[in-house]
This record gives sequence, structure tokens and C-alpha cells, in this order.
Amino acid sequence: MTVTMSFSSDEVNFLVYRYLQESGFQHSAYTFGIESHISQSNINGALVPPAALLSILQKGLQYTEAEISIGEDGTEQRLVESLSLIDAVMPDVVASRQNQQNQQKQQIVKTEMQDTNGEEAVTSNVAESMEVDGSIEIPPSKATVLRGHESEVFICAWNPTTDLLASGSGDSTARIWDMSDNSASPNQLVLRHCIQKGGTEVPSNKDVTSLDWNCDGTLLATGSYDGYARIWTTDGRLASTLGQHKGPIFALKWNKRGNYILSAGVDKTTIIWDAASGQCTQQFSFHSAPALDVDWQTNTSFASCSTDQCIHVCKLSVDKPIKSFQGHTNEVNAIKWDPQGNLLASCSDDMTLKIWSMKQDTCVHDLQAHSKEIYTIKWSPTGPGTPNPNMNLILASASFDSTVRLWDVDHGACIHTLTKHTEPVYSVAFSPDGKFLASGSFDKCVHIWSTQSGQLVHSYKGTGGIFEVCWNSRGDKVGASASDGSVFVLDLRKL
Repeated sequence: MTVTMSFSSDEVNFLVYRYLQESGFQHSAYTFGIESHISQSNINGALVPPAALLSILQKGLQYTEAEISIGEDGTEQRLVESLSLIDAVMPDVVASRQNQQNQQKQQIVKTEMQDTNGEEAVTSNVAESMEVDGSIEIPPSKATVLRGHESEVFICAWNPTTDLLASGSGDSTARIWDMSDNSASPNQLVLRHCIQKGGTEVPSNKDVTSLDWNCDGTLLATGSYDGYARIWTTDGRLASTLGQHKGPIFALKWNKRGNYILSAGVDKTTIIWDAASGQCTQQFSFHSAPALDVDWQTNTSFASCSTDQCIHVCKLSVDKPIKSFQGHTNEVNAIKWDPQGNLLASCSDDMTLKIWSMKQDTCVHDLQAHSKEIYTIKWSPTGPGTPNPNMNLILASASFDSTVRLWDVDHGACIHTLTKHTEPVYSVAFSPDGKFLASGSFDKCVHIWSTQSGQLVHSYKGTGGIFEVCWNSRGDKVGASASDGSVFVLDLRKL
């Protein structure tokens, strides 16, 4: 009996959409998702593993190679040269490779008949094992896995004063998990992101892309692909909805004082919101393409970056940027002010990391060492003006080249290259004392490193690609969120 294979364009579109997302093409994924009506398909994204498209392509390639290498008599002859993906979809190339194999096979048969003692030498390339020392690996029993989200979990963040962990997902919800020691089993509050349709509230079906707690941990702000920012209380109540952006929000941050929220959108604008009233205080329209990230410098001034390759520093009540930085040659993915607000770090798809100062127009340092796009950066909570003044200030960068680099910013030098990940690294986070760095990658691993020595201290392998890692305020728990819908917490006191 022959089984006929069938698949729909919806399924193909979903795999392409996920591939774009996982590869960091967030804007292409967004546009493609809308045009192909991904949200209307009935595919449960939580069940689809990461890298599904690449996996099925690889199987197809292996099948085509098998077709070429296995003769009509069923014997296999190893391919002299492996097939590229483009070769495999070209019938003429496949046919000519098949002829080549057949001719080679006839040649081998002739040679063997002449020399019956010919023994084939077998060589095997054993890949160097990337397994970490058993004492470093955190066993599953030491991790608390939080299930509930029905799609990828893009972000997570600890409350600054309590052990509440917030997470945001493609299932159009954020969740607040109580991870305090007195909570027997982690309690979850579901924050449903709804929109008004015909007088009733319906789920927005849009990703929750960003979230941030205010400084005293009493309120949580979320940003969504539905274009709204929302403010929630710790008991899960929606306090206000902030509507002014036209299209997805990519980033949002509270200022230190907690009276303003800053957001960046696909509509090319950044907005300062009055947190108490929920009103738009000022909208800034200086970018010529989507704004990707924002970061406060003071309580009233901030930087923004964009796919337009520019960085602007803006101030409340000033109608033009107070400073603009140009130098990146591709979209700028993230920006971060150092703890004192003196230096601004930026990272880009142009594979560089740049350090800027308000005192000059050109960058202070142009750090070129990564071999692929740099997705995110973080400053250490160390140096002058921080709780750890006797430690040097360092900067961490996470790249799609599977490495994390630690930089001495004073000298513009790379101190350590952390190379244990095998897939793109999406997130890095320093412990509050600056002694450790957590990194999360699409290889499903969270690694914890010593910032002094660059050595791997702990490692945990989850069940999905890691989008975000974060430390609680005491520095004894690491939270992480993943592409398979899981959120997990590593309690370092138990190790």
C-alpha cells in the first residue's frame, strides 16, 4: 500500500515564519505572518520544535543523497562530494551525479577484481565533545519548569523586590509566576491581552514582545504586536491600556523614578507615556524605519535605535534629538547606557559593537570581533556609581555566531570569548554582584560563567531554544524562557 504525502501551504508558511523568527528576522517574520495569515491557521506552535524547517530540509537532502548513492542492486557507495541544498533541487545536477556514481562504481568493481587483497581503510572524524564537566551540569531535578504558555515565550523578567517572575509569549498572554520559597507549587496569574471587537473583548492573538517592572515592583508594563502597551498590577489586574502606536511595539522601559514609560514601535516612533494617567506625553518621529530598542539615560532623556542604522538621543519637551550617532552599516538591534549614563553601547547586524559618548560625534570604540549579527548587549552592574564600585565595568555581547564576548570598555579590548554554545545566543544577563554572567542560546542551554576567569560554572539544558535569561534581585535564581512554551527557574542555592 502506498501512502501519499500531502501538506498545505499553511504548514509551509508556518515553518517559514518560524525560521524567520528563529533566525532573528523579526520584521520580515512580522510582515510575512500578516500576509500569509499565520494567526488564522490552526497550527499549535508550541508543539513545533525549533529549527523544524532546517530539520526537514536536511532530511530531504539526505534522502536525495541516498537516491544517488544507493545503486539499483541496493548496495551503497559513499558520495565523493556531498550535495548542496541548491544542487539537490536541480534535477539535471542530481541526474549527472547519479551517472558519476555509477561510473565510479564500475571502476571500483574492476579494481577489486584485479586486487583481491585491497582492504579499505576506514577513518572516522569524531567531533570534539562539547559535553561539560558532570559537576557543572545542573540536573533536571534542580530546575523548576513552569508550564502554561501555549506558544514561544520571548521574554521573562524578575520583579525587583520579590520572587515574582513575569513572562511574555506568542500566545497573547503574559504570566506572573510566584517563585517565592513559601509558595508550595508555583502559582501563575494569566494576563490576557485582549482587544475590543464589536463591543466585546477578544484575545488579540498577537505576541507579547516586551515587559518591564517598575523600580519598586508594584507594576508591570507589557508591549504587544497588537500595538498597545499595558500596565498591570502584581495581582494580574489591568490598570491601564496605552494606545497611540500604529503597529507592533518592539521595546518598552520604565524610567527609574517610575513616572514615565518609554516605548519603541514598528511605526518608526518612540513615545514617552505618563504612567499615572496612561496618556501619551510626547511622541518622537525621528527614525525613518522601525524603532527597535530604547533605553533611558536619565529620568527624562533616552536613546533609541532603528533598522535605519541611526541612534538618536532625545529629551522630554525638546522637539529635536539632542544628539544623533551614525556609523553602523546595518540595522541597530539594541542599545544600553552604562550604569552612570555616560557611555552608550550599541550592537548591530553589521557584526560590530560600538561605544558612544555625548562628548563626541564619532564612536569611542568600534569593537569588531563577532563573525555574525550581534543580537543583544548588557553592561555589568560594576564600577563607579554602582553597588560593586571596586570591580571593573565590563560589557557583554551575544551573537548569532554562537559566542558571547566580554569587553574591557576602557581599553576597547575583548577580555573573554565564551564559546560553549552551538547555536545563536539571544540573551545575556549579569548577576547583581557582577561575578557571574548567564547566557541563553537556541542550543537549548543556559550557561553560567565566571566573569573574572571566563570559565563555565554551571550549565542546564532545557527543552526549547532559549530567548531570554534573567537573575532575581538577590542573585540566587536564574529565570529563562524558551521557544517550546516553557519557562524555567534554576535555584543556585540548591547546587
